[in-house]
Amino acid sequence: MAQRFGGRHSPENSRPSPAVAPPRRPNAWDGKRRSRVGSRSAALFFLPLIFIVKAFRGDPSQLVLGLGAAAALALAAWLTREGIHAEEAYDARRVAKRPAIPRKIFGSVLTGAGLFAGSLMGDAGLVYGAVIGLIGAGLHSLAFGLDPLTDKAAEGVDSFQTDRVARAVDEGEKHLLAMREAILRLGDRGLETRVERFAVTARTLFRGVESDPGDLTAARKYLGVYLMGARDATVQFADLYARNHDAGARAEYEALLTDLETNFASRTQLLLSNDRSDLDVEIGVLRERLLREH
Repeated sequence: MAQRFGGRHSPENSRPSPAVAPPRRPNAWDGKRRSRVGSRSAALFFLPLIFIVKAFRGDPSQLVLGLGAAAALALAAWLTREGIHAEEAYDARRVAKRPAIPRKIFGSVLTGAGLFAGSLMGDAGLVYGAVIGLIGAGLHSLAFGLDPLTDKAAEGVDSFQTDRVARAVDEGEKHLLAMREAILRLGDRGLETRVERFAVTARTLFRGVESDPGDLTAARKYLGVYLMGARDATVQFADLYARNHDAGARAEYEALLTDLETNFASRTQLLLSNDRSDLDVEIGVLRERLLREH
């Protein structure tokens, strides 16, 4: 199994003793939380259709204005949806960089521009068109909010440590995304669920490192090398399984995920245990000081 699906990246102990499942953290993303990308953002994609229909029913000037309005509103809808996804990923993490592009803010601006262009198709003048555009941009901002504008750091951790953790977690998330995209090509719900379950375990480790950046050194191999191996194995398996649906290959791949999942859970539990040991030592030192002072 290890040789067939990228075994060189597998953890040292391929089958360690079962680890106790790590406790659920209140803010940990478990892969099942309902996304806020719902009907409100989906409705934005229907708005451009109104102006496309009007564009082809008018004169050439209305055609240009209508298509421009539709293009601006369509881009605004896409940016808004992507901005909500980026904000959800930001909220789920304890340490995170602010989104590089303020997608929702750009979405508000483009919504206003699209409504301004669309209003000029009728009898509204520039002033009324500008008012309509400003109202539309404001309502968009009220409905969807603004993008996160500051970096999120763990309390008491300097920016250097925060950047190191954020980069390591970003790398791990990219590997998980590549695994998900490879499996989605197969259209197999069972495999998708299995990969998502492994992703939940990996993200629990991510949240632990974000809570205590000092654990990054101990967990770096898991966030990088082992997840890279899992990604490569998933891509190889997806290519093979798409051709012949080999049941043996599927069993080996699922066993590999089980090995990785157990190792990740074990590492998370170990980090939590170390945190508790450090806390016990600190409490003991403080008690000794109090006794000496009294």
